[in-house]
Amino acid sequence: MAVKIVTDSTSDIPVEVAESLGITIIPLTILFGQETFRDRVDMSTEEFYRRLVRENVLPTTTQPAPGVFAEAYEKLIGGTSDEVLTIVLSGRLSGTYTSAMNAIDMVNGNGRIEVIDSKLAAMSLGLVVVAAAKLAQQKDMTLRRLTEEVRHRLKCANIIVAFDTMKYLAKGGRIGKAQGLLGSLLSVKPVLTLRDGEVAPLTRLRTMKLASDYLYNYVASMKKIEALAVEYATTPHEADVLAMRLGALFPHEQILRSTVSPVLGTYMGPNVLAVSFIEA
Repeated sequence: MAVKIVTDSTSDIPVEVAESLGITIIPLTILFGQETFRDRVDMSTEEFYRRLVRENVLPTTTQPAPGVFAEAYEKLIGGTSDEVLTIVLSGRLSGTYTSAMNAIDMVNGNGRIEVIDSKLAAMSLGLVVVAAAKLAQQKDMTLRRLTEEVRHRLKCANIIVAFDTMKYLAKGGRIGKAQGLLGSLLSVKPVLTLRDGEVAPLTRLRTMKLASDYLYNYVASMKKIEALAVEYATTPHEADVLAMRLGALFPHEQILRSTVSPVLGTYMGPNVLAVSFIEA
């Protein structure tokens, strides 16, 4: 039987893609005061960003409990010798990896479960998960071989994000190595990435238009790309324009489009624009 693939909601994989490939997505939780919502389940992305901008109290987030992962594992292995590969966001950004690992001891049955800390987030994670799900459909694919394939792609995956503001990242405590940019961000747009699982700076520009150009040029500098995605929070038109431009570098119909999940939006804020890719 094929290896089953599990990830979390910060992978930002479009629902229709996840369903077509049989990917199980475990939602993280958003808290607005005393209200709790499962990421993309109990609250739409649109409603989240409306509340994020409108309300004075910033939301917080929390990882899934181990029991949530354990329940998913139980359903997937069904007490048999099935195999599950779980790929989750960076352990430096969330405790989701720990929950996914702790869940293994809660599962009955003979199924094998492997958990990988991707050291990524958003569609950089999503692209690797999608690649894993496609590879898992191969007849002779084993958990061991698939794990090796995934680890290779994780080394080749990257995300570049243009921020309209770092306010949410700073207040949420996920600013990482970009801390040094805070003092000079009155009128610039920072462009950040993930390095070794935490936020790191790349450059800063005066406008989001220049930041979008930077994203395009960064992708254009890559020799060969296996997979590419464009995502946004609240500016679909800007994402459309960037995706059309990138169509000159990579088949437009193969560029995955996504929105930044509410959990990630808690820290990234509105108006962000991002490209994720896997180098071939």
